[in-house]
Amino acid sequence: MDMLKGPQIAEAALTDWRKLAQGLHARYVTENFGAAARFITAVGEAGDALSHHPRVSIGTGYVDFKLSTDDAIYRDDEGTEHVVEWVTQQDVDLARRITEIAAEHHLAADPAAVSVIELGLDTAHSATIAPVWAALLTGTAEAQGRGTPGDEIRDATARVPNLWFGDADDNTPPTQRFHVEVYVAPETAPQRIAAAVAAGGTIVDNTSAPALTVIADQDGNKGVICTDASATTKA
Repeated sequence: MDMLKGPQIAEAALTDWRKLAQGLHARYVTENFGAAARFITAVGEAGDALSHHPRVSIGTGYVDFKLSTDDAIYRDDEGTEHVVEWVTQQDVDLARRITEIAAEHHLAADPAAVSVIELGLDTAHSATIAPVWAALLTGTAEAQGRGTPGDEIRDATARVPNLWFGDADDNTPPTQRFHVEVYVAPETAPQRIAAAVAAGGTIVDNTSAPALTVIADQDGNKGVICTDASATTKA
């Protein structure tokens, strides 16, 4: 099934959901664990009917969902097909159904609360060092390139954050190779950036904002606030 691009996701008008990194994410607020469990049971039945299921995280007062397709098809500029983990129409269909089930259970969504953490490592030798990181992070070489046409490390069970590789110049020793990427809902980004600045951080690069805003701490270590405005429903 073909992957969906940002504007196609936006057209779906999934008001409860936000596109973060490779998937659709939603949080629903629950009064107690029992209500959350009943909600998840109903979602599981809906997933069975559609032969597709979300990744679920449950805690006190909330249920988090992630929807993505492990075998989505991406076509590069040359027309070559790649199997990737991304959002497809089946994710949109199930997201709509989950929203309906939430309404039936009288549960409200909290889209501004969703967030995803990924790791970035700048290197000129991703193919060489990726096997080491696949082994360190997941214990298996199969994590290298899983769901991506590149060398990124993605654990199938989501035990650890995804690790992707950025370009680095061999001849220029970087001051920092690792950085954290924090994916948030577009409406949350300004508050998150303001909070980091108020805490002593500095915006060092906002040329790609609102998609990417690079913030440094007082020691110069950098993190990135990331959003996908292209997948946001227009009011």
